Amino acid sequence: MLEYDILIVGAGGAGLYAALWASQNPNLKVGVMTKVYPVRSHTGAAEGGINAALANVAEDSPEKHAFDTVKGSDYLADQDAVEIMTKMGPEIIYDIEHRGVPFSRLPDGRIAQRPFGGASFPRTCYAADRTGLVILHTLYDQTLKQGVEFLNEWFLLNVIHNGERVLGVTAWDIRNGGVHFIKAKAVILATGGHARMYWNRTSNALGNTGDGTAAVLRAGLPLKDMEFVQFHPTGLRKTGILITEGARGEGGYLINKDGERFMKKYAPEKMELAPRDIVARSIEREILEGRGCGEKGDYICLDLRHLGEKKLMERLPQTVEHARVYEGVDPVKEPIPIRPTAHYSMGGIDTDKYGQTEIKGLYAAGEAACISVHGANRLGGNSLLDILVFGKITAEHAAEYVVGVEHLPTEGGEYVKREEEFISSLMDKEPKEKLADLRREMGDVMASKVGIFREEKPMVEALERIRELKERAKSGLAVTDRSKRFNLNLIQTLEFLNLLDLAEVTALCAIERKESRGAHYRLDYPNRDDENYLKHSVVRRKEDGTLQHGWKEVVITKWQPQERKY
Repeated sequence: MLEYDILIVGAGGAGLYAALWASQNPNLKVGVMTKVYPVRSHTGAAEGGINAALANVAEDSPEKHAFDTVKGSDYLADQDAVEIMTKMGPEIIYDIEHRGVPFSRLPDGRIAQRPFGGASFPRTCYAADRTGLVILHTLYDQTLKQGVEFLNEWFLLNVIHNGERVLGVTAWDIRNGGVHFIKAKAVILATGGHARMYWNRTSNALGNTGDGTAAVLRAGLPLKDMEFVQFHPTGLRKTGILITEGARGEGGYLINKDGERFMKKYAPEKMELAPRDIVARSIEREILEGRGCGEKGDYICLDLRHLGEKKLMERLPQTVEHARVYEGVDPVKEPIPIRPTAHYSMGGIDTDKYGQTEIKGLYAAGEAACISVHGANRLGGNSLLDILVFGKITAEHAAEYVVGVEHLPTEGGEYVKREEEFISSLMDKEPKEKLADLRREMGDVMASKVGIFREEKPMVEALERIRELKERAKSGLAVTDRSKRFNLNLIQTLEFLNLLDLAEVTALCAIERKESRGAHYRLDYPNRDDENYLKHSVVRRKEDGTLQHGWKEVVITKWQPQERKY
């Protein structure tokens, strides 16, 4: 049986940075379990940069960064957690710089910073438009150097706890097949987001299926703010692949079919650099009101031509490559066709400001967690900072916790048997449904009824449809591949079941929040309602399988809610 003091599930930025800090104590056995090879983790898709108040380009401070974050969150972020994150920002940047992250530079050698949406100052540190990729590779190199043990290509099945403290996890060994119980005194879930529930139009990798979040729901623990899913304004028209906010930070224009920079109507001061929720809704309105581009009028254009080839190739080389490869468009000579794409999960596992859940020894960090530093809308550049700050904090807390804790006397046989029986039930039944069809239906219903614009009746219909899909999956979805080694049919089925669970929670929370706030915009309740809904939504699954919805107070320290104007 595998046994660790601290087991980290997920090897993106949060998981790797947690592993680095947890392994500072040489007496602790630290393991990282990941379903994909670490450098394939989704942190590598973060392009534009990481925020920190370095003040290298303009006067700035952690307090100003905190205010921008709280305002951007539509005042739903917990302000004590936000202050922790923004205060730690500069030290985190210098730490990863010293570990080898090759940031772009100013002429005097200091780290370069660019403007991003919703920010009062240029505070986004960047490495061209590959920031997440270089951070991910650097952290992986450093964890290998530190001697951290990796379980690559292992899939999380469930979190095991006794109602008071965590005991470990059950997992499937993808490479060799088979269920295992992995004993751990502390578990840090860093399993990423779940925007793949919008299957047909998302910037998320295929593996962003909320595995840790769904496991926590099955374990009877609460999820928080699941109605808030960010739609990034600039996904490529055909694929939804991300075009970084850095393209607008460098001076790109959004134009409609008439060549008009339409953001002047919606955010006259910030224009293209308004927060993402406002820009995404503005683009959709232009399309819906008949000012979209192309024969079908179903997209808007991102115009970078005026920036010039030299600047584009120096600052945005990946953007140029993506446009050429996936759209057949050369941004040096013509605008890029874009449309909003499901991008980021503001909601997730309910934790306190240190990433701790209500179960001792169980933590969450990164996009899987809702700590909550993003509230109803995340500012671009804050996600990479979030994963590193709380990766470190959870690791330090876990390392302190496990020193005084012994492993409980369980070999995990009963947990393994339960998982084996479930997997056998998937393999033994007669297939009546196709996974691809169910997945497509889920994506369609979420995009059309729980998307950028929301309304009661369609969302109730969506919830009913998701529950129908769950029943169809339960009765007719089977794993037809009976092999053990690299059984991707099994993994994709388990991932889909996770997404279905999270889609149900998302639709329920969106129905219950009868106001518009941040990324959650309701046509039937177009105004923010602080009197009734300045609260976090909380959902947990009861023993009978039904969902219980409730509310939790937002932590306000300095900044009282006011109208958001940009």
